[in-house]
Amino acid sequence: MIMMTFIMNKKDGRSGADSGRCLRYSARLIIGLFAMFFVFCGARSANASVSGAANAAVSGTTKAAVSGTVNAAVSGAANAAVSGTANAGGFDNTRSSSSEIVNELLAVKNPSELDAVEAARALVEGLGRAPRLIATSPAVADICDRLELDLVGVCSSAISVIPKRYQDVTVVGTAMSPDMEIVSSLKPDWIFSPVSLQGDLQPKYDAIGSEWAFVNTRSVPGMYRSIQEMGYIFDREGQAQKLVDEFTDFYEVYRRKNEGKQAPKVLILMGLPGSYIIATENSYVGSLVELAGGENVYAGTTKEFLTVNTEDMKTKEPDVILRCAHALPDQVIEMFREDFETNDIWKHFEAVRSGRVYDLTYENFGMSVKFNYPDALDELQPILYPENQADEQKAQENSNKAVKAAEAAGTAS
Repeated sequence: MIMMTFIMNKKDGRSGADSGRCLRYSARLIIGLFAMFFVFCGARSANASVSGAANAAVSGTTKAAVSGTVNAAVSGAANAAVSGTANAGGFDNTRSSSSEIVNELLAVKNPSELDAVEAARALVEGLGRAPRLIATSPAVADICDRLELDLVGVCSSAISVIPKRYQDVTVVGTAMSPDMEIVSSLKPDWIFSPVSLQGDLQPKYDAIGSEWAFVNTRSVPGMYRSIQEMGYIFDREGQAQKLVDEFTDFYEVYRRKNEGKQAPKVLILMGLPGSYIIATENSYVGSLVELAGGENVYAGTTKEFLTVNTEDMKTKEPDVILRCAHALPDQVIEMFREDFETNDIWKHFEAVRSGRVYDLTYENFGMSVKFNYPDALDELQPILYPENQADEQKAQENSNKAVKAAEAAGTAS
């Protein structure tokens, strides 16, 4: 599933020579995954209501009308254009690929989400020019590049490579801390950021009066659903469909690889310098394990990460333990090494006794989904499903390479 939230602030109506009374909306969206809720609220009006319990209720009278001389309404019973089953030219990705399984993974079926996508497209079209866009993370910039979207601002990164398309674009700072003075000076229409940073960044974007879109980059299917919606909103449907077709071709082959095999129980440790947390299936690394058919021993939560003591981890008795880094992989590798050598409880884990503890390559298993996910799944294959001694050896070699790469990165910095 995908979480896509438009927060629409309805402003005061005003008279227009051609249209009489107009409604003006400011649309903010969160494009993401695996949560499926939609929020419409009016900062200056009591007409838009939010359902706190369901996270999906939208008031029938104020769903999402986008004003203009014709007032293109995208709400209520008359909205056949985005109904999904009676789509008459609006957004509809329920038949986007030749694969029924991929269609099910990527389909947007909730009418509220369809309304929100349609509303955002109308807002962009209403600009009457190319939108001024900023991407504040490498992962989001990569998506924009593949959709052939021009940017006026892009983030800096000491680890990831920013697409060549944006090499002459103004740098607005890091993903974690964009320079808001520079961002504001670029007068953006929309700012794209990862949803994991929404809590920190949304107030800053609101302060400069810009529209924002938080893109959830926590799973491969979620990324492609986001791509479909962004393609429709920003008139890049052809580019979006090409990317979805590539995923379809890949997944049709990949999903058969592990059919009929017993799913291994997996514990994923996400390391921070000095500590580590549990990555659930709602994290990017967790979603890759799930896509590969593995069973996350901490599945069943809505949270991305959990703080759990080792005694509780032992009760889960995982078949495999995966170790990855949130940041500073060289420091995280050393921390894991020391903890597994000095903390006595680890030697009681069957995964440790059987030698099935693996470090993952930082470039393949970061915090955000990237288009190198096939490499990540290839790395997981001999770890999760070793069929012979050669597979076991390859899994260990990959783990050793991950350690060496992390140490080399630390030395280089």
